[in-house]
Amino acid sequence: MPVPVSQMVTVGSYLLRQRLAGVERYPLVLMLEPLYQCNLACAGCGKIQYPKHVLQRRLSVEECLAAVDSCPAPVVSIPGGEPLLHPEIVEIVRGLVQRRKYIYLCTNALLLEEKLHLFEPTKYLSFSVHLDGQEKEHDESVCREGTYAKAVSAIRKALERGFRVTTNTTLFDGADPERTAEFFDQAMEMGIEGMMVSPGYAYEKAPDQEHFLARERTVQLFRRIFAAGRGGRQWRFNQSPLFLEFLTGTRDYECTPWGMPAYSVFGWQKPCYLLQEGYARSYDDLLESTDWSKYGRASGNPACRDCMVHSGFEASSVAEGFSSWKGFAAMVRATLFGPRVPAPGDAPERAVGPAEVDEAPTRGWSSSASSEALRTAFDYRGDVTLTLDDGEKLEGYVSDVRSDSLRLLQKGRDVARILDPARVVHVELSGRDSAIDPRWEAWKERRAAERA
Repeated sequence: MPVPVSQMVTVGSYLLRQRLAGVERYPLVLMLEPLYQCNLACAGCGKIQYPKHVLQRRLSVEECLAAVDSCPAPVVSIPGGEPLLHPEIVEIVRGLVQRRKYIYLCTNALLLEEKLHLFEPTKYLSFSVHLDGQEKEHDESVCREGTYAKAVSAIRKALERGFRVTTNTTLFDGADPERTAEFFDQAMEMGIEGMMVSPGYAYEKAPDQEHFLARERTVQLFRRIFAAGRGGRQWRFNQSPLFLEFLTGTRDYECTPWGMPAYSVFGWQKPCYLLQEGYARSYDDLLESTDWSKYGRASGNPACRDCMVHSGFEASSVAEGFSSWKGFAAMVRATLFGPRVPAPGDAPERAVGPAEVDEAPTRGWSSSASSEALRTAFDYRGDVTLTLDDGEKLEGYVSDVRSDSLRLLQKGRDVARILDPARVVHVELSGRDSAIDPRWEAWKERRAAERA
C-alpha cells in the first residue's frame, strides 16, 4: 500500500464531509513555502529567481502555523526553495504533526543526511525527495553533478531510520521513456513508499522555457513510459491512480486550482502554484477575490491550455474517486491492477514548441508610470526603482500590484511597504534579472554539445 490506511481514511472522510456540506471549492493539499532560497539553481525552477534580499526572507513558525490553521487541507506539502535551509523547519514540522496534518517535506536531499537526527519518524511526516530520473538525467536537470548519488544515499539513510520516503519526479520534453521506466524500477528497489510524478510546465519565471511539455507530448510520453514498464503494475505511486490515467489520456479533467493553494513570503498566490497573478492576504480572500472562471483549460486562457500538472489536476482526480460509487470503483480497480493506459499513438506527434512571446523588458528599461508599466515591474524577476510623486526613490521587488495598492519588498527593510499606485510617477528596471544567468546558458550549451 503506497499510502498509509490512516492517511487514506483521513482524506476520504474529509472529502465526504465537504460533499455532504455542499462545499464547492475546498483545498486538498496546502503548498506551504517557508522560503525561496535553495542550494541548487535548476534551470526549470521558477521559485528561486528573485533578488538576494527576497531569497533571504523566511516565513516564521507562527506565520506557517497560522496559514495552516486558516486552510482546512488535511495534507501539507512543504516545497521551496529548499525547506531544510530554514532555521526553524523542525519547529514548523513539529507544529504540523501536533495538528495531525500529513506532511510531505520536499527536498533535494543535499542536507537530509546531516539533518535527519533533528526529526522523529512518524506516520505524519514523509520526506519527498526530488529525483528527475537516473543519475545522468537528474544531475542534468538540476544543473549540478553528484546530486543524484547524494540524494540516493540520503534516501537509504532515512529508510534505515524508519522515515516515510517518497520520490518526486518532474519530466520535461526530451525525457526518454525507457530510461524513465528503468528509473521507476530503481526507485522501487530502493524501498521507497511511492513515487510522485508530474509533467514539467512553464513557470513564468523559470530561466529555461524551452523544455516544458505540451499536452499532446505529455500524453504520448506517459503512454510510452508505461509501455516500456510493462504496464507499470510493479510501480507504487503516492498519488491518485486516476491522475495517472489522466496523464495518459484515458481520463479528462478540468483544473481545480483551489485544490492546492500556495502560501509563501508573498502571501496566498493567485490563482495557483504556477501562475503569478498577484497575492491574496488571507485564505478566505484567495477564495473570494479570485475569478476562477479565468483559469483552467475550459476558460480559454492560453497560459492554462497545455497544463497537466499535479497541482491543478491531482485534486480533480481525487475528488472523482470519492464523489460517486463509480469513481470509487475506478480508483480501487486502478489501485489494485494498475492504471488503464492506451498504447502509444502511431501517428507522428504535432510539433509543439515554446510559446512565442514578445521580448521581455530587461535591466535599464524605464517608463512613466501607468498600469502597464506597473505590471511590467510586477512581472520582472529583479529589483525595480519606483519614483514617487514627492521625488522619493524606492528600490526593491514588486511582489503584488492591485488597482488600489502596490506591495514592495524594499531593500534594507524587513517589512513590506504598501504603496498607493497613484503615487508612482516613474518605473525603472534597476536590478539584475537573476533568471538570465551565465550558468544556465553554459549548461544548455554543454547539454546541446553532448546531444550532438
